[in-house]
Amino acid sequence: MKGLFQRSIDNKEKIIIFYMDSNNQVTERYIRVLKLHDNYILAYCYYRKQVRTFKLDNILSAGPIRKGA
Repeated sequence: MKGLFQRSIDNKEKIIIFYMDSNNQVTERYIRVLKLHDNYILAYCYYRKQVRTFKLDNILSAGPIRKGA
């Protein structure tokens, strides 16, 4: 997963993550990773339209966005 996050940083690519929020709700987010840290990522969230912090432990899955989808 960290490879995908690094590629998002390097290529300024938008990716999708499924994230468990503080209320234990699973949310789908489209993000662009800005910085990768040991326990979290700093990313622009297209849903919230602002830079957000996402804990790596709470990211359930992540993947690239398919072209044309």
